[in-house]
Amino acid sequence: MSLRPFRDIHRKKTKVINVGDVKIGGDNPISVQSMTNTLTTDIQATIKQINDIHEEGADLVRVSCPDKESSFALKEITKNVSIPIIADIHFHYKRAIEASENGAKCLRINPGNIGDKLKIHDVLSAAKNNGCSIRVGVNAGSLEKDILEKYKEPCPEALVESAQRNIKILEDQDFFNFKISVKSSDVFLSIAAYRQLSEVTDYPLHLGITEAGSFISGSIKSSIGLGSLLMDGIGDTIRISLSDDPVKEIKIGNEILKSLNLRNRGVRIISCPSCARQAFQVIDTVKILEEKLSHIKTPLTLSIIGCVVNGPGEAAMTDIGITGGGKGNNMLYLSGIQSEKVLSENIISKVVSEVEKKAAELDKKLK
Repeated sequence: MSLRPFRDIHRKKTKVINVGDVKIGGDNPISVQSMTNTLTTDIQATIKQINDIHEEGADLVRVSCPDKESSFALKEITKNVSIPIIADIHFHYKRAIEASENGAKCLRINPGNIGDKLKIHDVLSAAKNNGCSIRVGVNAGSLEKDILEKYKEPCPEALVESAQRNIKILEDQDFFNFKISVKSSDVFLSIAAYRQLSEVTDYPLHLGITEAGSFISGSIKSSIGLGSLLMDGIGDTIRISLSDDPVKEIKIGNEILKSLNLRNRGVRIISCPSCARQAFQVIDTVKILEEKLSHIKTPLTLSIIGCVVNGPGEAAMTDIGITGGGKGNNMLYLSGIQSEKVLSENIISKVVSEVEKKAAELDKKLK
C-alpha cells in the first residue's frame, strides 16, 4: 500500500503504440509535445525551433505540412533533429503520403477529412510501409456535417461518435498503431469528451485544450482541463496549445506532470509568495534560480522560503532548502537537515552549487 494513497493516480492501461523510438500508452511515461510555428519551408528556422523545443524537454514535435514544399522539407529537417516528428495534415491525402516517405514518424489526420476510402487506404499503406503511426485528431470546430446536424452543436457525444467513426476506418484497414484526441477550446466539453472516450476505447489518448489562448489564460485552461483528466488516470501524451513561444508549451506541460508526480524532470521549486516577514527577496531569487538551474535535468526538489514560519517544515521535505533568517543569516538545509548559515547575497551561488552537486550525486547512483 502506498505511504500517501491520497497522492496516487491510477492510470488507465491503454494499448502501446510507437512514434519513432517513443512508446506511447501502457505504463510508459506520459510524453510531452509541442508544434513549430515557423514556416516549414524555412528549413533552418524549423530545425532550430525543433531543437529548442527538444532541449526544453519535449518528447515529440509536430510540424505543419500544408503544401508539397513543406512535406518534402521534412526530409532535410528530420535528418537534423533527434526527436520524432509528427506531420500535421489536413484534407490532402498526398501530403500525408509524402510526409511518411520523408521522415515523419506520425501523421496527425482526421480520416473523415481525407476523402474516399481509396485515398485513406493509400495513406495507411504509406504509413505502414514507413513505420509511421497516426493520430486521429477530432476537433469540436471541424466535426462531420452529419454528426453536427444530429447533435445540433459540438457536444461530448458528438466528439466521441466522430472519434469512433474514424477509429473504425483505420481498424477496417487493419491499422492499429494510432492514438486519438477529442479536443475543444471549451474546458468542460474537452473533459467530458475525453472521459467518455476513455470508457469506450483502449487506444492511447492525446490530451489537449485546443486554441487555449495566450500564455497566462491558456496555461490556466490547460492546467484545469489536462490536470482533471490526468488525475482521473486518463491521458498518454499531452500538448499545451498557447499563442506564444512553443518552448513555453513544453515548460507548462512538464510542470503540470511534475505537480501530479506523473513525471519528474529537472528542479521542482517550492517557494512562498513572500510578505513583510521575508528575510531576502524571494521573488527575485526564485526567478534567477529558475534561469540558472534550467540546465539541470535530474529530478530533485528545492524550497525557497522567506522566513521561519513554514521554512523549516518545507525544507524538511526537499533535497535542498533555504529558510530566511534574521540579519541576512539564512539557513541552508540539505536532505532536510540544517547545514549552514548563508548570507543573503550568497544565496544564489550557494544554491546553484548545492543543486549541481546533488544532481551529480543522483546521476552517479543511477548509472
